[in-house]
Amino acid sequence: MTDQFTLDESVLPTALIEYDQWICWREQERDGKPTKVPITPRSGEFASSTDEQTWTSFGDALEYAETGDADGIGFVFTADDPFVGVDLDDCRDPDTGVIDEAAEDIIDRLDSYTERSPSGTGYHVLVEGELPDGRNRKGTIEMYDSARFFTVTGDHVVETPMTVARRQDALTAVHREYVQDEATDGDSSLPSETAGEPSADIDLDDQKLLEKATNATNGEKFERLWNGNTGGYDSQSEADMALCCLLAFWTGGDRTRMDRLFRQSGLFRAKWDEVHYADGSTYGEKTIGRAIATTSGFYDPDAGDTTPSHTSSGDITSNAGGDESDRTHAYLVEKNRLLTERVDELEARLERKNERIDTLEAELEKLTDERAARDRATEQTEDAHTEAANESDSEETTPSLWDRLVGRRSE
Repeated sequence: MTDQFTLDESVLPTALIEYDQWICWREQERDGKPTKVPITPRSGEFASSTDEQTWTSFGDALEYAETGDADGIGFVFTADDPFVGVDLDDCRDPDTGVIDEAAEDIIDRLDSYTERSPSGTGYHVLVEGELPDGRNRKGTIEMYDSARFFTVTGDHVVETPMTVARRQDALTAVHREYVQDEATDGDSSLPSETAGEPSADIDLDDQKLLEKATNATNGEKFERLWNGNTGGYDSQSEADMALCCLLAFWTGGDRTRMDRLFRQSGLFRAKWDEVHYADGSTYGEKTIGRAIATTSGFYDPDAGDTTPSHTSSGDITSNAGGDESDRTHAYLVEKNRLLTERVDELEARLERKNERIDTLEAELEKLTDERAARDRATEQTEDAHTEAANESDSEETTPSLWDRLVGRRSE
C-alpha cells in the first residue's frame, strides 16, 4: 500500500462530487503488473463498476481512503451521467514533465478539467458529451462513458479549467483522429499536414479576399469569427479551428497567408505563438496544419464563385452545384436536435437535483423532529428533577407532628 491518501477536494469539479458514484481502490499485483482493484468504502469488499450497491458518496469514499484502508478514490461512469473520460496513458515523463505531442494536443483541444494519473505518467480528461460510436480505444488512448471507473487524484493540471466543460465537437474530432481512424499511422499521431494540400494560386490581395469571404453564402459566420465572436462554439480553440478552416478554403491552403490573416482577426491571442508541442510547433502552426488537412475543398477562381460549407465539426467541403437551402435546412434540423438533447439533459439534471433537495429536506425534517423530541425529553427530565428537589426541600423545612407536640409541652 502507498502512503496514506490525501486529496484537496476544492480542486475537484462540483458537478462530479454531487453524484453518488464513488468507490475506492487498492493497488495489487496481478500477473506481475500493478492493478488498481476497485473496493467498496467501509466494507472493503470488491466493488463493481456495474453494481451501484457498491458505490457511495464522495465524502464517504474520501473518508475511507484517508483512513489508510485504500490507496485512492475513483468515480464510476454510467449512462445516466453526462460525463466522458479520456484516459491518456504513458504520455508523460514524471521526472521531467515532458508530454507527448499527441497527449498535449488532445488536452488542449478538449480544454476541460484534466488531472495527472496516480503514477504521474498519464492524464485523465473529463468532458461532458456523448461518446461517438465505434471503437473506444487505440494504443494508449482510451475513452469511456459507462461501466468503467476513473481514479481521481485531484492533481489538477493548472493550465486546464477547473470545471467539466461540454466539448461535443472537440470530443468527436479527437475520437475520429486518434481512436476511430484506422488509416492513421501509429496509435497517437497527428493528421498529416501535407495530405490533400492544394496548389491553386489565389491571385487576390488580402482585402479583396476578405470581401469575397464576407459576401459568400456563409459570410455571416466568417464575419462573426473574424470579429472575434465565439458564440456557438464550446471553446475559443474550436472557434480558432473554424476560422482557420475558412481561411484554408479561401487562401487555397497557403500557410503563410492564413497565418498573416488570422493575426488580423479578433480571435488572435498570445497563445497563437506559444510552443505547445514536443516538436517545437506553436499552437497556431498546428491549428493551421490541422485545418488544411481536414479541408476537402478549396477555392478555385477559375471554377466560378463557389463557397465553403461547414459541417458540425468545422470541416469544409465544396459547395459547387449544391443546394444551399437544403444544407441550411439540414443544419437547422441538426442544430435543433442538439439543442433538444441539451434541454433534455439539463431537465434530467434538474430533476436529479430536485430529488436530491427533496431527500435532504426530508432528512432535515427528520433530524428536526428528532431534536425536538430530545429537547422535550430533556425538559421533562429537568422538570422531574426540579419537582423532586422541591419535595425534598419541603420535607426538610416542614416540622413533624412530634416536633409540634414537643414544642407545645415546652411552652
